[in-house]
Amino acid sequence: MDVKFLNPFLEAAFVVLQSELGMDAERGELSLERSAATADDISVLISIVGEVVGMVLYSLSEHTALAIVSKILEQPFDEFDELAQSGIGELGNVITGQAGQRVAKLGFDVNISPPTMILGKGTLISTLDFDRLVVPLRTELGALNIHLALREANTVG
Repeated sequence: MDVKFLNPFLEAAFVVLQSELGMDAERGELSLERSAATADDISVLISIVGEVVGMVLYSLSEHTALAIVSKILEQPFDEFDELAQSGIGELGNVITGQAGQRVAKLGFDVNISPPTMILGKGTLISTLDFDRLVVPLRTELGALNIHLALREANTVG
């Protein structure tokens, strides 16, 4: 994982959380993840293609997801139904879209896939031959973990 792609995602996440939820986030300690198993209840997976390839995964507890979607949509949610899933998927999509614009400013052409919702702790997601850099963001509603597995398309490993 090339760390030069980290800041565009962090900057985008901080901006989106502030604009969509009106709240700040605090970055936790970075770590490398080798396990293929998800550690949270809910994950949003978005593929990145172009001059940068890989994926970004946003993971969070169901409790945090419900609190976030309740705040975004200004109505209470007590189950993670299709509307709640759509709200969390769109949050990941907006963060990734803004991060993609920042990566483009670094001189890389990138495109993103539509978000894929993964439900259930322990689901296996293989990033094959490269590790995920995990960045926890702590908010007043709970933690949002950003997993990045990205590299320039013309590099290996």
